[in-house]
Amino acid sequence: MNDTMAEIRTLDELRHLIRTTLCDKENLLADITSMTERELTRRGRPCGLQFAIHGPRNVRLGAIWESDHNQVYFYDARGTRYLKVRLPNAIDSGSHIGA
Repeated sequence: MNDTMAEIRTLDELRHLIRTTLCDKENLLADITSMTERELTRRGRPCGLQFAIHGPRNVRLGAIWESDHNQVYFYDARGTRYLKVRLPNAIDSGSHIGA
């Protein structure tokens, strides 16, 4: 996974990493699961994104990308954090995080 982390530089690459990591956790097919995201703010300024994968049987997995520290926290279907990853490169989020 470390080689994969070094390749993450854009929001689309981050989205792909999060989708595949979460789907792999519960053996879900990434192509047929839906993923939502929402911008997180702190004191009125964007500070990250929250992602949710919606699978069959109401399975829901999540991840939070904290942009200030460039870390991703992954949560299983029970809401328990099972993985924390620090990305080595800054994510190019364009003019705003929710791009």
